[in-house]
Amino acid sequence: MIRLNFPNYEFRFKSRENKMLVFDIIRKKYVALTPEEWVRQNCLHYLLKTKKYPPGLTLVERQLKVGDLDKRLDIAICDRQGRIQLIVECKAPEISLDQKVFDQIARYNWEARADLLMVTNGINHYFCRMDYEKREYVFLPELPDYPGLI
Repeated sequence: MIRLNFPNYEFRFKSRENKMLVFDIIRKKYVALTPEEWVRQNCLHYLLKTKKYPPGLTLVERQLKVGDLDKRLDIAICDRQGRIQLIVECKAPEISLDQKVFDQIARYNWEARADLLMVTNGINHYFCRMDYEKREYVFLPELPDYPGLI
């Protein structure tokens, strides 16, 4: 896998039926190592190890109802009451983070009403705080550490 714009973390890998797998520290199982999964796993380590978000409040690939559609959140961080505080949308490194990607996470957030959003392709990361009164998001230079979020 290519080098991403995250700190270096240690990962557990294995091969099964000619496929590379990576151990997901939240789901506690090996998952197929696709380019998007590589970004998700690096982002999970970033959130848990660098930003100190608790693993017990972290959700991976959780279903969210958006209108009549079932969507999946790549990563979400909840508060202790189970309310989603942060939604992370992960894309493969070759995917550009354009308006379409931001529109996607904004649609997901319409139901979740998270305070913070993160969009990453592993190379570029964008963080924003929602301002629901003004119906806009404000870009942040970095994601707050865990105590600053919840």
